[in-house]
Formats: sequence, C-alpha cells, structure tokens
Amino acid sequence: MNQVKVTIFEDNKHLRESLFYLINGTEGFTCAGAYPDCNDLLFQLKKSLPNVVLMDIEMPGINGIEAVKLIKQHFPAIQVLMQTVFHDDNNIFNAICAGASGYILKTTSPAGYVEAIKDVYNGGSPMTGSIARRVLELFQRNISPAASTDYQLTPKEKEILQQLVKGKSFKMIADAIGSTYETVRTHMKNIYAKLHVNSNTEAVSKVLHEKIV
Repeated sequence: MNQVKVTIFEDNKHLRESLFYLINGTEGFTCAGAYPDCNDLLFQLKKSLPNVVLMDIEMPGINGIEAVKLIKQHFPAIQVLMQTVFHDDNNIFNAICAGASGYILKTTSPAGYVEAIKDVYNGGSPMTGSIARRVLELFQRNISPAASTDYQLTPKEKEILQQLVKGKSFKMIADAIGSTYETVRTHMKNIYAKLHVNSNTEAVSKVLHEKIV
C-alpha cells in the first residue's frame, strides 16, 4: 500500500495529539497536519494535500458538515472520515449526504481507527446499516428520469454495483461474489473512473438516479 497521508481536524487537544502520534507511528501512514478548527480549512488542505481527512462532526466555527461540503467542492478526491462521540444518526446522515465517506466513533480502538482510515483510503464506507439504509432511501426518493448513458461497465462491475447499492462493504461484496477484497477494490477504482465519481456515496447516487444496474 502507498503511504497514506492523513490530516486531522479535531478540537479536543488530547484526542488530536493521540491521533497524530497513532498515525505517524503506524507503518504506511503519515499525519500531514492536525488542526483544532476548520477556519483555515482550504489553505491547510492545499498545504497538506492528504488522501484522507479525519473530521470531528462537532467543530467550533465551521462545523464538520459544512467542512465536508467545502472539501468535496474544492478537493473531491480527498476521502473524509467523520468522527463522533455517539451514534448521532441525523448529523452522521447529513455528513454522508454532504460527501463524507463514512464515520467512526471516538471510542474506537487505535487498531480500529487504522482499519477505518485504510478502508476509506481503499474506497470503503464505514457506517452502520441504519445509516446506509437512510442514505439509500434519500437517493431513491430523489430519483428522476435521466438520459441513459453507456458507461461501458463490465458484467462483474455491474454485479459489484448491485451489491454496493445494498449497502455492503468491500469485504462483504467480495464474500458475496466469491472474490477477494483487493480484486473488488481494483474493480471499484475502474468503476469510479467510468462513472466519474470519487466515493461510494456518489457511485450509489448515480446508479440509482440513472438506473445503471
């Protein structure tokens, strides 16, 4: 795996420093920056150019949800993993709809943090089934007829998208289609390129909106 650059936005000083040391102390990861607020968000991201942003959902000033919108508008390739103290469905749901790739509880173990960051970097979307269902329901309610476009998807890519729409993770998809995690990840990179999207949420939205599968 390539070196994964992570930038942290977390107002809790103790947690921010703990995550900084965890990321820099993990092989294959580097912390490109750690900040207590998002007031200089775009400048800080331009300077650090991370692969993944760890974003506190409750930030002073510009909150986490507004920050996600700015990130996806100006740096669409950056994956955002939200952090929250509780399973706050409404805030998490709004963050996912704004473009976040998933979320993690702040009580998660250090090893769990590393796995979640790795999952997001590889195109996964860590979230509970209840959040995934709410996101899919929102997309389905907003479906309108769209012009049919041939994205040159292979049968295997369409099969993977069918599983993705059900809210399954890359590992679950691999198990369902009798493949490996790495193979699914490779297929998803190709799917992103063909659909011109940067996240699973965008892919699912496009699939449902245009009835691709």
